Amino acid sequence: MDVEVDRKFVEGIAALPLVAILRGVRPEEAVDVGRALVAAGWRLIEVPLNSPEPLKSIAALVQALPDALVGAGTVLTAAAVRDVHAAGGRMVVAPNFNRDVVREAVGLGMACLPGVMTPSEAFAALDAGAAALKLFPAEMIPPAAVKALRAVLDPRTLVMPVGGISLDNLAAFRTAGASGFGIGSSLYQPGMSAAVVGENARRWAAAFRSGS
Repeated sequence: MDVEVDRKFVEGIAALPLVAILRGVRPEEAVDVGRALVAAGWRLIEVPLNSPEPLKSIAALVQALPDALVGAGTVLTAAAVRDVHAAGGRMVVAPNFNRDVVREAVGLGMACLPGVMTPSEAFAALDAGAAALKLFPAEMIPPAAVKALRAVLDPRTLVMPVGGISLDNLAAFRTAGASGFGIGSSLYQPGMSAAVVGENARRWAAAFRSGS
């Protein structure tokens, strides 16, 4: 990773290893939502590329939130990685493992979090240069499976379940070895005000820090 990207990623994970997934956010509301997240202690923000004008939202967030690491989710091709980079995004998150996507992101100095489900995918993603593993969809990867996967991975590997994570199952996944999580609809939904997102963000941060 680029030195500055590495710093922001490491500091973001250390501060609060939760990635805000703003699926459906619009450019005109992105900055207010982003500021509410940063005020609640969040530093890792992704705008899925199937959101309205996602590159505009990413560019606006990058400019407004210099201390956050902003990037895109649902990044499926190397060309999309380049588009995100051109918009100022420095983090790439995907629902799957595509070696070309990971290598393109790594080559551009970006943090890449590919989606994996099996040990084979996990090790291939790490070999390609993944900064962390997105376990997706977590609805199909129960805590017991996370524990089994964690047992064979380097203990320094960041393992982040995404999909179906709730305040009710957060503790079970953490006990199993999850390093952090990607949080979507329980944090942000299209049309939700920045104030409500801020309240949700503070609730999630408090739950994570308390271990419950």
